[in-house]
Amino acid sequence: MLHFGYLPRWIIFSIDIFIVIFANVVTYFLISLLTFKYYYTLDLTSRTIIILATQSFFFFVFKTYAGIIRHSTLNDGYNLFKSTFSSFLALSALNYIHFYKAGAKIFLMPALLLTFLFSFIFLLFFRIVVKVVYQVYLDAGNQNNLENIVIYGTDSNAISLANAINAEYPKRYKLVGFADNSKKNVTKQILGLPIYYHNKNIKTILSDLNAKVLIISNNVFSKSEQLVLVDECLENNIKLLTVPVIADWNSQKNISKKIKSFEIQDLLNRDEIVLDTINISNKVSNKVVLITGAAGSIGSEIVRQIIYFSPSKIILLDQAETPLHQLSLELNQVYLEIIPVIADVRNKEQLDVVFQEYNPEFVFHAAAYKHVPLMEKNPNQAIFTNVLGTKNLADLAVKYKVERFVLISTDKAVNPSNIMGASKRIAEKYVQSLSIYLDQMGESSTKFITTRFGNVLGSNGSVVPLFTKQINAGGPITITHPDIIRYFMTIPEACQLVLEAGTMGNGSEIFIFDMGDPVKIIDLAHKMIKLAGFIPEVEIKIKVVGLRPGEKLYEELLTDASTTLPTYHQKIMIAKDSSENYISLNEDILELIDLSKENNSDALVIKMKQIVPEFVSLNSKFEKFDN
Repeated sequence: MLHFGYLPRWIIFSIDIFIVIFANVVTYFLISLLTFKYYYTLDLTSRTIIILATQSFFFFVFKTYAGIIRHSTLNDGYNLFKSTFSSFLALSALNYIHFYKAGAKIFLMPALLLTFLFSFIFLLFFRIVVKVVYQVYLDAGNQNNLENIVIYGTDSNAISLANAINAEYPKRYKLVGFADNSKKNVTKQILGLPIYYHNKNIKTILSDLNAKVLIISNNVFSKSEQLVLVDECLENNIKLLTVPVIADWNSQKNISKKIKSFEIQDLLNRDEIVLDTINISNKVSNKVVLITGAAGSIGSEIVRQIIYFSPSKIILLDQAETPLHQLSLELNQVYLEIIPVIADVRNKEQLDVVFQEYNPEFVFHAAAYKHVPLMEKNPNQAIFTNVLGTKNLADLAVKYKVERFVLISTDKAVNPSNIMGASKRIAEKYVQSLSIYLDQMGESSTKFITTRFGNVLGSNGSVVPLFTKQINAGGPITITHPDIIRYFMTIPEACQLVLEAGTMGNGSEIFIFDMGDPVKIIDLAHKMIKLAGFIPEVEIKIKVVGLRPGEKLYEELLTDASTTLPTYHQKIMIAKDSSENYISLNEDILELIDLSKENNSDALVIKMKQIVPEFVSLNSKFEKFDN
C-alpha cells in the first residue's frame, strides 16, 4: 500500500484561502438572490481582498495550517472557529469604524455573518473529508494482515488509545470493540464500536468480536483486579498488551508507539510505594553524593532517582568503562554536575584520591560481585570486592567524615549457603560493628546503614533477561529446580526503598524490605512464555538443570536469631541481628584478606565459616568444611 506524505504547510494554507474565496462567492450570490444591496463604498474585488487579508492574518495567529489534516482533532476544529470568528469580529469592527469616520459602511453585516459561517463550515468539512477518505483508504488495505484487538476500558485514556490505534501507520491492529467492568456502558458505543460488559469469561467476549488480542488501558481498575484479568487471559492464551497513562492526547503517533507487550514486571502485586520526599530532599539536597557500582542496574537506578532531590554533584564510580560511559551520555541533559570516575573499590589509594578531591557527604555502596556460581569458583575475588572493597570505603568514609554511608546488601547474606552470600554478610558485619564501635568511642560522625533485599527483576544476571533471551531463541527455558522460589521486586521499587532507608537510618541498622509474596520460578517461566504468546511445554520447553553450587531452594530475609522492628514506612523494617566486636572482627577480616591474596581457597573458606558460623555450603565442594 502506498504511503502518502504530509502536505506542506503552504499548500494547506493555499487551500484554506481558496475555501475562504469560495465562501465569499457563495455569500455574494446568496445575498444577491435575497435582494440585499451591497454598499458602494468599495467594489467586490476590494472587499474580497480585505476579507482574505484579515482571514490570512488570523490563520497565521492560530496556525490553522500547521496541523496534519488526516489526523485532525477537536483542537484543530476549535482553532478554525477561533480564526474565522476573530476575522468576523475584526471585519465588523472595521466596518463600524469606517461608518463612524466616513459615514458609510464597507460590508453588509448579514454578508459578514454568512461569510464567517460558510468559511468555518467549509474549512471544517474539508478536514473531515480528508480524514474520512484517508481512514477508508487505510481500512481498505492490508485488512487481512491486521490483528483484531479489544481495548479493556472506556475512560478518556482508552478513547485516546483507540484513536491512536485507528490513526497508526503502518497499521498493526484493527480495533473491533471495548470491554468494561461496569454495566452502565453496555448499551452504548464508542467510535461506532460495541462495549461489552465483562461479567463472563473474557475469552467469550473476544470470541464474539473475533479478536485474539486484549490491550489493557491503565487506570481501569485496581492492581488486584488487573492481576485476576491477566491470569484469565493467560489461561485462555489471549495475547496481552498494555500502554502507559496517556498525558498528551493530541500526540497519537507517540501513544501508539508506547503500546507494548505485557511484561512480568507488570504482574507484581504491589501497592504504589510512597516516599517521604521531604525527608529525602532534606538529607540529600545540595550534598555531594558518591555512588559506587554506578553503572550497574541498581547503581544506575539510584543515580536516576537521586537526581530529583537536587544534590550539588554526583560522583559515578565504577570500573566498567563502557557502561559508565553510556550512563554519562544518558545524563548529559541533567542540570547537575555529574562526575564519572573509573576506579576499583579494591584499590584504597584510588578511592582516597576520590574522597580527597570531591569530599562526598553521602555514599551509596552498590559495587559488588553478585553471581553465585562465579563466586563459588573464585572465592578470593568475592573477598577482594565484597569485603575489602566495603572495608576500604567504610574506613575512608570515617576518615573524611561522610555523613551517611549506605551499603546495598542481599537476602543471600542471611544464613548464607554460598561464597557470595557469606562475603556480603561479612561486609554487613564490618559496617555494623564499625558503626557501633565509633559510637562507643564517641567518635561517630558517619551514620552507617545497611539495606537488604531479594532478587530484582530485570537486573543484570537475573532470571527475567535470561528467560527472555531463551524464549526469543525458541527455548528451552532452563530452571535449576521445579520447587525453587524467590522474592522479587522491580529495580525502581528497590532503589526507592534504598533512598528511604538511607535517609531514615540513625546508624548501625540493617533495613529489610517487604518483598511481597515469594514467586515460584517455574510459575514465572510459565507466565513469561504465555505473555510472549507461546504455549509452555508445547512451543517452548522448560528444562530442569539442577541446583547450582551454593544455591538454595528458598531465600530468607532474616537470620534465625533476628527479630524485626517496624519503621514509619510500612515496607521497611529493621533487622535486629547480633553485632560483633569491631576489634576482633577487623583482625579476622585482615587475616581473610591475606588468605585471599595467597589464593588458598580452602583456608579462605574455612576462615569465612569462622567469621560467619551460620554459613553452611549447599551443593558445593566446600561442604566438607561445615563440620
